[in-house]
Amino acid sequence: MEPLIIVGVIAVIATVAVLSYLAAQKRRQAMMALAARLGLRFDPQKDWDLAKHYSFLNKLRAGSNRYAFNTLSGNYTERDVMAFDYHYETHSSDSKGNNETHHHYFSCFLLHLPRSFPELVIGREGFFSKVAQAFGYDDIDFESHEFSRKFCVRSPDKKFAYDVCNARMIEYLLANGDLTIEIDQDTLAITFDSRLDLAKIEPNLNRLITLRSLMPEYLFSGSP
Repeated sequence: MEPLIIVGVIAVIATVAVLSYLAAQKRRQAMMALAARLGLRFDPQKDWDLAKHYSFLNKLRAGSNRYAFNTLSGNYTERDVMAFDYHYETHSSDSKGNNETHHHYFSCFLLHLPRSFPELVIGREGFFSKVAQAFGYDDIDFESHEFSRKFCVRSPDKKFAYDVCNARMIEYLLANGDLTIEIDQDTLAITFDSRLDLAKIEPNLNRLITLRSLMPEYLFSGSP
């Protein structure tokens, strides 16, 4: 490789690294300001313990080198919540045996529930949900054909799934079709496939609160 080409490649790599660093700093500062405005705590550091603690959630146990960062946490509209960026790695090899590491990032929102529940996953109907069904994860059907067509709902406890996916919840989810929801143990989570723009953090905290409000209160009192 010609020296000028080598210098050019190094310059491009350095430029990308600097721009990535500046973008990360800008996001960190904006999230810090958002946390202050919402009365939440902010921690920019990588948190492997948080990832381990919530590894019972499907989305948070994918890949390796899992950690949360840019974490907002605290009391929000009388609910105990967390919102954070999340990272994990996957690895692949090409036909020549060269290994490559792939870095994945997305946004996650958690709300603490006052009691523990069986696993319930609600996501958009699509290729991966069809694959899951082929391996024994049954898609629970509902009276709303539109909801059953657009969403895949899986849980070992069908009654709990029907209780959560009541008429008001179904109406809300049909109007918010981008949501992927998981309830497991004492946690309600919504996750996305990529990191959200800063402008979408607060609206999704509000959607998390709305989802909790649409869960019937008898689920928490223990009486049907």
